Order: sequence, then structure tokens, then C-alpha cells
Amino acid sequence: MADVAKHAGVAPMTVSRALHDDPRVSPSTRVKVLASVAALGYRRNEVARSLRAGQSSDLLGLVVTNLANPFYAQLALGVESFAAEHGMTMVLGNTAEDPGREKELVNNLVSRRVSGIIVVPAGSDHSHLRPSGLDGMPVVLAARPPSRAELDCVLVDDFGGALAAARVLTGAGHRRIGFLGPLPGLWTSAERFRGFCTALAEAGLAVDEQNVRFGLRDVPAAEHAARELLHLADPPTALFAANNRSTIGAVRAITGARPRTALAGFDDFELADMLGLPLTVAAYDPAEIGMQAARLLIDRIDRIERAGNDTPPQRVVVPTTLTHYGQA
Repeated sequence: MADVAKHAGVAPMTVSRALHDDPRVSPSTRVKVLASVAALGYRRNEVARSLRAGQSSDLLGLVVTNLANPFYAQLALGVESFAAEHGMTMVLGNTAEDPGREKELVNNLVSRRVSGIIVVPAGSDHSHLRPSGLDGMPVVLAARPPSRAELDCVLVDDFGGALAAARVLTGAGHRRIGFLGPLPGLWTSAERFRGFCTALAEAGLAVDEQNVRFGLRDVPAAEHAARELLHLADPPTALFAANNRSTIGAVRAITGARPRTALAGFDDFELADMLGLPLTVAAYDPAEIGMQAARLLIDRIDRIERAGNDTPPQRVVVPTTLTHYGQA
């Protein structure tokens, strides 16, 4: 700023006032200051300004577990869109489902004085995300509910969506149905498996453990597991995949082994309508999860700035709808 003032032949305070559209600065002086700003390529150091003022920055932190999954890319776009509407910028980090990495990223964001953080948590203990241990930093969870901490959160109707999708398979007369899912300890995986089991129970069917595969982190793992199921002596006539990565893996296995196998899954994905397979998915908008999480976080930030954080945590549940591709 001192360089700009020298270049424009004005006082540093005049530069500051000109950049803030202070009415005490004449139009001709403002033009001169802005010309010097452009000539020197000056940019305010917003982090330094916030530190000097003892305030948070206009940054929102987002911590997700798997950027390779399109779900998290869409969620991030939702956060970024809502944040931008409120004059804020998103900072993104990826944990790869590592709780230790999550703690490092969160602490780093706190040290950088972001205004708040949205986290898709990696573990089942979220006590390290309590604002009291983060210098009062507000935190919102996305896709998974809080455990050992009272926090705002945005969830998908995992149970209801899985129940509805699995009912399509049982309603079509399938009695041997395989399940493909990620780590069983994850909230989303557990809730979707619960919905799957409930649909089978309603149809008078028991869950056959040999037809269940958990721990599928990516498409190749899901494809391998699906091929195992389809090559059993008495293979399932239908498969339920608990996320889009598992659904895509199942599609590859079905195409190469038993193309008439019915398929239902959770999460929509691109080109699902081009597969030529009987497919039902429990669909929702991942960007909506991000937008709702950003809304909760910015509301919480505003309440803290106005009168302190004295309102109870909120929980928002995003509904799902069934989408049918091919022959139901």
C-alpha cells in the first residue's frame, strides 16, 4: 500500500480509503489511486488483514474423504456455489479416509483462520471436531452424522433410499440378491445395508452372508467382488450396490458374466441411461448436500458473530428419488 501511495503521490490512508470507496476521496484521486494499483499489480493480503484485525478470513474449509468419487466433486461444487454467493472462498482438502490426515487438515485450516469448516468425517469418533477444541471454529458435518460431538450436519436418506431401491428387486420376484458395499463401519454403508436387509425381510427373505461383500473402495474392487458372486454355484439373480463406484463395478461384471442379472444401486452416475441393463438407482443431488452444509455453516458463523453460539445443532436430511433405466 505504501508503494501505491508513493506511485500515486498520496498518503497511504488515502489509498486505503480509495479502495474502500470512502466518500471523502474525490473521484479524481480515486482514479489516480486505481491507476497506480493497476500499474503496480497491487493486491491486498486478506489473511494478513484478518490477522491484524483479530478476525477470521472469508474462507470456508471443506474436508472430504475421496476426491476420486464424483459424489465429492459435486458436493464441493455445491459448497463453492453457496459460499461464492456470500462473498466467501472454499479451501479443499482430501483425507483418503484417514482419520489422522483429517485431524491434520482441520488443524491446518484452523491455523489459517478460516471462518468455518465442513467435514465429511473419516472415522467414527468426531470429538476432535468440537468447536471448543478448535478455538471456537464452527464445524458442519456432511453425509455422516456426528458421534461424540454436537454438530450441525447434512445427511442423505440412506436408509429410505436403499429400502426403496431394494424393494424394486424383491418386487420383481428376485429371491437371491447380492450386496456390494464400502466399509461396513461407515454410516452410509451401514444405513444402506439396513435398508437392503429391511426390504428382504419384508419379502420374507433372509440375508445370505455368502452373497454380501463389504470393504469395496473403488470400481475394480467392486467388479472383482461382483464377479465372485456371479460365479457362485447358485449365483444371485440381482445385485444391490451401495454406491456409484460399486454400481459401475457391478455393471462391468454383469456385462461380462451374466448380462440378464438385475441391478439396483445408490447414487446416480453419468451414462447410466446408456448401459442397456435393467438398473434402478436411489438418486439425489450431491450438490444440494454441499449447499445445505454451506448454508448451515454460514448461518452458524453469523449467529456466533451476532450473539454467540447458543442454538442447538441442526440436522438436514436430503431425500432420494428412484430413477429407472432399461427395463424395470
